Amino acid sequence: MDLQLKNKKALVTGSTAGIGFAIALNLAKEGAEVIVNGRTAQRVETSVAQIKAQSGNDKVSGMVADFADAESINALISQLPEIDILVNNVAIFEPKAFVDITDKDWLHIYEINVLSGIRLSRAYFPGMVKNGWGRIIFISSESAVQIPEEMIHYGVSKTAQLAVARGLAELTKGTDVTVNSVLPGPTFSEGVEGFIENLAKDQNKTVIEVERDFFKTIRPTSIIQRFLSTTEVANMVTYLASPLAAATNGAAIRTEGGLLKGLL
Repeated sequence: MDLQLKNKKALVTGSTAGIGFAIALNLAKEGAEVIVNGRTAQRVETSVAQIKAQSGNDKVSGMVADFADAESINALISQLPEIDILVNNVAIFEPKAFVDITDKDWLHIYEINVLSGIRLSRAYFPGMVKNGWGRIIFISSESAVQIPEEMIHYGVSKTAQLAVARGLAELTKGTDVTVNSVLPGPTFSEGVEGFIENLAKDQNKTVIEVERDFFKTIRPTSIIQRFLSTTEVANMVTYLASPLAAATNGAAIRTEGGLLKGLL
């Protein structure tokens, strides 16, 4: 299927690894011009080279930006004044007891997980409307709906993304711009892989045993009873970024393996 993404320009934040990398790779395979983003030049350069090699698309470049720093975001925007597709993927998470989450922790996770997407959307949304076409996609999480007790601050930040996306979608009436959220479930990305490997080591178990125990005790409502692959999430995002998804707007799309039990 041709997703009609050739010559569309896409920025994927936090795309040197994990879900972001998989999204950038998928978009490149579809012929889009892709801007990879990370915090260090070395990781960005390595990821750009990998995506070019795996996609056969030379229209892949990179930009360094630290999304905890508003000035760094402003510098990125000044160098990249217009895009067709914005994927707000960058995020951090940290398991931590609620009573131990300081004000500084709350502000830090909100700065990166929420304000980064707000700042970029504010910069690029008017141009999309003016040009008559655009896509903004927030990579949220099932944790936005089912707040995890082990990292409440993360869940709250992901809930905020859903609200921002839905509100922004209301401003697209009568245009060919869409704004949607994607809610992945637990995904075997770089950060989660390290987390699971550390758990396995601490508990003297295999990674497979830890994964089985995780879905038995921590996420028992999952239907697929396994971690998603980054590609499975990226496939949904790539479709939503395409002209074929024109009728999907203001939606929170699940890719969480059936973990959420509600009908909507």
